Amino acid sequence: MFVGSLATLALWSSPAVAQERDRATKDQIVLTGTLLVEADRTVDTALIFDGPARVDGTVEESLVVFNGDAEVTGTVGGDVVVFNGDLVIRSGAEVDGDLVTNSTPTVEDGATVRGDRVSVVTRFDVDLIDFGSRLAWWIGYSVSSLVLGMLLLAFAPRLEGKVRAAVRDRLGPSIGWGAGLFFLLPIGSVLLLVTIVGIPLGLFTMLALALIYTVGYVVAITAVGGLILRDPATSRFFTFLAGWLPLRLLALIPFVGGWIWFLASAWGLGLLAVAIRSDSTIAPPAPAAPIPPVPPAPAPAG
Repeated sequence: MFVGSLATLALWSSPAVAQERDRATKDQIVLTGTLLVEADRTVDTALIFDGPARVDGTVEESLVVFNGDAEVTGTVGGDVVVFNGDLVIRSGAEVDGDLVTNSTPTVEDGATVRGDRVSVVTRFDVDLIDFGSRLAWWIGYSVSSLVLGMLLLAFAPRLEGKVRAAVRDRLGPSIGWGAGLFFLLPIGSVLLLVTIVGIPLGLFTMLALALIYTVGYVVAITAVGGLILRDPATSRFFTFLAGWLPLRLLALIPFVGGWIWFLASAWGLGLLAVAIRSDSTIAPPAPAAPIPPVPPAPAPAG
């Protein structure tokens, strides 16, 4: 997020655009020279690329200085970031965010800094590592769900048709079953762990929850693909891909992706339960009617 904010500021830092943005959003952006926020002035974000910065007034968001010293006697609501230069926080100044610098900042007695004091290298390393780990997890889970879905459809070729039927005929029960299974499985595992006899089963269930939820997610992907490609004659593998692609793209959205995974996993478990119950509740074929006996032929006369 911090890296993205700096990139956005850099994009709008040309003189013409900066002037327009200064009037529209109260950002103060200086390419070269001196950045000064007077004591009676309030700005949103203060940014200078080359030159010193002094904040006597109020910066509601962040103060960013690329090449130059910075001095704060007023208030900064976000972070104070100084890439190359010295930073001084004077007595009476207030900074709600972090002090991000290459050198050790000077904080006078009486100054208030509510955030942490970290180096520029550490801050950017943490941001990049966080983004890289989330991207690696997304790629890994995307590939895993794709492989698992293809294997399920290969070894259970009737699954796609049963999921379509469950979505069409038993949508409500599938949602109810899914919500129950999603929450009752971990609760049941914990209850089994309390009993001595049920410890092995509870432990195995707890360890298998990630796989069980992923199976539900994969089944929901199949259902979404069936809603997109409504022709039942479509290959079950193409149907799965039609649902897999949009759901995995939505998973890239922070917070929204997590909720979609939760809803999809729960619904998929419900669809799977409904499909299994439909197999077990199929009525046995009626016995064939007995063939009536053929009456004996009458004896010939005389």
